[in-house]
Amino acid sequence: MNLINKKLCDEEFFKTRNEVLESWSTGKEVNLHESIEYLKKVPNYKNFSFVLKKAKKEGVTLVQPRAGVALIDKQIELLNFLSKEGGADLLPTTIDSYTRQNRYRECEVGINESTKENRSLLNGLPAVNYGIKGCRKIYENVDKPVQARHGTPDSRLLAEIIHASGWTSNEGGSISYNIPYAKNVSLEKSIADWQYCDRLVGFYEENGIELNREPFGALTGTLVPPSTSNACMIIEALLAAEQGVKNITVGYGQCGNLIQDVAAMRALEEQTKEYLNKYGYNDVLLTTVLHQWMGGFPADEAKAYGIISLGSTVASLSGATKVIVKTPHEAIGIPTMEANANGIKATKMTLNMLSGQRMAMSKELEFEINIIKAETKCIMDKIFELGKGDLAVGTVKGFEGGIIDIPFAPSKYNSGKMMPARDNYGAIRYLFTANIPFSKDLLDFNKAKLEERAKHEKRTVSFKMTVDDIYAVSKGKLIGRPN
Repeated sequence: MNLINKKLCDEEFFKTRNEVLESWSTGKEVNLHESIEYLKKVPNYKNFSFVLKKAKKEGVTLVQPRAGVALIDKQIELLNFLSKEGGADLLPTTIDSYTRQNRYRECEVGINESTKENRSLLNGLPAVNYGIKGCRKIYENVDKPVQARHGTPDSRLLAEIIHASGWTSNEGGSISYNIPYAKNVSLEKSIADWQYCDRLVGFYEENGIELNREPFGALTGTLVPPSTSNACMIIEALLAAEQGVKNITVGYGQCGNLIQDVAAMRALEEQTKEYLNKYGYNDVLLTTVLHQWMGGFPADEAKAYGIISLGSTVASLSGATKVIVKTPHEAIGIPTMEANANGIKATKMTLNMLSGQRMAMSKELEFEINIIKAETKCIMDKIFELGKGDLAVGTVKGFEGGIIDIPFAPSKYNSGKMMPARDNYGAIRYLFTANIPFSKDLLDFNKAKLEERAKHEKRTVSFKMTVDDIYAVSKGKLIGRPN
């Protein structure tokens, strides 16, 4: 595969597109010209790009849940409940695990069994199997913009169907929907497949249709240092922009330390914009999303609401354009729609109370922003060096060499040698940097922060800190202190 970071030419794109649409029966329903005319009729209030643009201009943080079930009518019922009862500003459709692995025959079995039982036996909606007719039914029967949220290394056919159906946003990217989700998919393949998804959005943009793309910033959701996730977001934003994407939402998963989380969000927006401008993508509208806590939750609902409210606080104080909501049932399993709506309500109440407030710049906040930016720059500089200026090539080589190393990711294309842990104040630092190319000052800083914690806890710096931190929040603490 001759992978480079260059906009796909029409000949290459449409040749691949024929193969993609022929891969499953519902792909043959997609007609680009008809889809363009359909999307032109989408009102602004149901278009992700317009709603995000308006929110950013007004300084408002929008609220979006996660939600997906197997049957179309049940999905419509669920989304309308979350919109009307919960007050969601943006609507998701979470895609099932079979679709994420392009296993559409198993989806058919799941749909049939779910229909017989009149309840969802899949953990999301099999959108590819329902095709344009089914997905348009969802779009036409809700009152807010719809986004596909999934976890698919190869999202090409899914992207074709959801965009043709009026869903104006697709979440994911070549790193964020591969390395944390799949074991055997090469980064070279996922970058090529997501270049296709982004070129599809770029083609729509060229024909007057505004669509949003959102890389998945939370990654594995477990002790991911901000500079690791921010570097991934910058890479995916640049790759998307090269293919013609004009509306990009970069994300970050809440880590728990308030100052670090606010710093990470601000560094992410500022640094992504700097890189976009540096490489000539000056016409991209950039927005941000904060993912509420993605790690283990306490089973006690009251305690879960505390975590949800803290995440909402981060979103507001950092100026996030939107926040992805968790529910008080996270520790139990798939939430009821009532529990999902309650998570939205708790989030919106916190946002309302903090409306217009932003964390004021302080020495501590400024210092943390600068640390995150410096660490991210070290990673990005090495990526471009390895690729000899080509971001796609550099990203593949960067993962091969452990320059970017996502903690606890299942992919065999991820080094897995870097290890994080919290410092004495709950901020996530690098315990083992392995091959991450930090300067000596940054290496010394991370080491000193963890030694400070070790001294306080009267133990040595070790991997045991990491293990303790993984389970801490589910036990009611941020830092995994020894008993």
